[in-house]
This record gives sequence, C-alpha cells and structure tokens, in this order.
Amino acid sequence: MASVLVPVLYISIVITSLLVFSHFYRKRNAGKLYEPYFSSHPERDIYVSLLQKNDPPANETLLKSALVRRAMTDVGRVLRLREDKPALQNLLQKGSVGDDLWNSLLQAEKELEAEIMEVVAEANTFVEGWGSIIFQTANEMIANEKMRSVYEDTAAARARKEQKYGKIGKHIELPNIQPVFMQGPPPSGPPTPGAPAPAPAAPSTTPVKATNGLAPPSSGRAESVVSSDGEGPDTPSKSPSKKAKKRK
Repeated sequence: MASVLVPVLYISIVITSLLVFSHFYRKRNAGKLYEPYFSSHPERDIYVSLLQKNDPPANETLLKSALVRRAMTDVGRVLRLREDKPALQNLLQKGSVGDDLWNSLLQAEKELEAEIMEVVAEANTFVEGWGSIIFQTANEMIANEKMRSVYEDTAAARARKEQKYGKIGKHIELPNIQPVFMQGPPPSGPPTPGAPAPAPAAPSTTPVKATNGLAPPSSGRAESVVSSDGEGPDTPSKSPSKKAKKRK
C-alpha cells in the first residue's frame, strides 16, 4: 500500500508546484508593460487634433482626408503583422527570440483591433455605411501610391543602372510585320511595269457536289410551288386507264 501512495504523492506535489508557479508567472506578466511593437501613430494624433479644433473648426473635407490617411496606416500595420507573426512564431519555437517580443506583437494586435473599430465608427459619423468600405478605399490608395512612386522613380532608376553598369540601352524598332491572315496569295510572276492590275476572278457557276451525299437544292426546285389541286409540277400524274377502271 505504501508503494502506491509514494508515486501518487510525488505526482500531486509536482502538479501543485507547477500550478502555483504558472499562477504567479501569469500574474507577473499581466502587470508588466511590454515595449510597443509600433512606436507611434502620428496619423491618429493628427486626426484627433483636427477633431478637437474649435476656433475655427476644421473643414469636413480635411477631416475625411485625415481619417482616410489614418486608415491607410492601419492597413499597412495589418499587413505587417500578417507577415511578421508566422516568422516570429517560428523563431519563438526555436528559442531564437524571447517571450517579450511575442507578447508585444499580441498586444499590438489587440490595439489594432480597437483602432479599426474606432476608425469604422468615425467613418460612419460622416456618411452612413462609409465604415464598411473605408479600408477598401485605403488599400486602393496605397496601391496607387506604390505605382506612382515606381513610375516617378523610373528615370532615376535608369540613371543608376547606367552609372552602375556603364551601358546605355539601345532603342530597338520592331518591323511592321503584316499578319498572315491579312496577306494575299503570292503573285505568279513579276509585275510588268505599266500593266493594269488583273481583274478579280468571276465566281464559279459549277454546281458544288456535296461530300456527304446530299446535293444542294437547285434553283428550279426551290422556285416550284404546289398547285391548287395539291399536285406540283414534279408530281407524277395518274394514268387515264387507272381512272377508267376506278369508274367502272
């Protein structure tokens, strides 16, 4: 009996100690302030300062622009968290980073969720239903800014490439090649200078033979009509001898 109680008592002591340690560890981490994952949110501060301005009050168009700029920053942060979270989780499992950075990311996620809800509520105060599409608009504006920055940097990028490689790209002119289906049949011989152009060939009147055994209807058969007594021109007439036999 004693041999059974000793392992049970040992396991209960180990489990109790782990529960006590976990309780105090969580209590300690709950009151601990982690370093913020994102340093600051200047677009939010600008919008709040414009909203609190009373003398004179800020224009509604300016407030909407500041709110859209704030939503653009939130979209960028959401994309960054989606990219960083899997990599950071993998590093945490390998022991390459500590728990502080992971907890900072989780805290940033919660703050960003509250920020998104606040932006949606502020957008609905201007126009009802705008909160459901404001982040879509912000995403499109981010893509537009990226395309514009790439377009504006094209000349500078080309100059950097030329300076790095010491070459200047040549402008290649592509020949004007006519498509095959627009080209006519090749001429039979060299054209004679001053000779008139050959007239187009007249369409052939030879009846076409159908390959499937069905000939096309002729013009005479197409123009035939049924007479009033129900007999057409191609209908064979009954012989008079048969009529005479019937009368008898």
